[in-house]
Amino acid sequence: MRFSVVENGYDKRQVDACLDELGVRLARLAARAESAAGAAREWNEIREEAAFLSGLLQRLDLGDAAVTRHTQDVVRREAAEILAQARAELDEARAEARQVRERAYAEAVQARREFEAALHARRRRVARADEILCGVTVDGEMAAETVPADTTTAAAGTGVPATRVAAGGLGAADTR
Repeated sequence: MRFSVVENGYDKRQVDACLDELGVRLARLAARAESAAGAAREWNEIREEAAFLSGLLQRLDLGDAAVTRHTQDVVRREAAEILAQARAELDEARAEARQVRERAYAEAVQARREFEAALHARRRRVARADEILCGVTVDGEMAAETVPADTTTAAAGTGVPATRVAAGGLGAADTR
């Protein structure tokens, strides 16, 4: 660098400007050097970590077969236990469903028998009532004729049919 010569040495402003510029350059170089050193440290740390992980992976690869077999055996046993438990529960549910179905069928059969017996008893009562009504006498004589359904009777005013025929009911011969 060249400075202008003045009365007492060099021009102070030029020297100061030069020193400032050198200071800026040195600061930049120092920052670059520090950055490079930091990067080198980071690279070293990354290399060390990669080497550690690589070694760990190699160690795992060597023992991995035994560990994997053991883990697979444990998982298979657990799966077999879960499957066996599920099958047992399914068998229990099927047995319970079969019992419920059989009980419902037996109850339905019993209800049908009771209904048919009640219906048969009702039909017998109707037939017996018809026999009794056919044998009723009017002034000591047997009633030879039945009253037609459209004949006015004392029951007509009440809205109650006088005969089963008028009511649409069963006759003595009609037993279903």
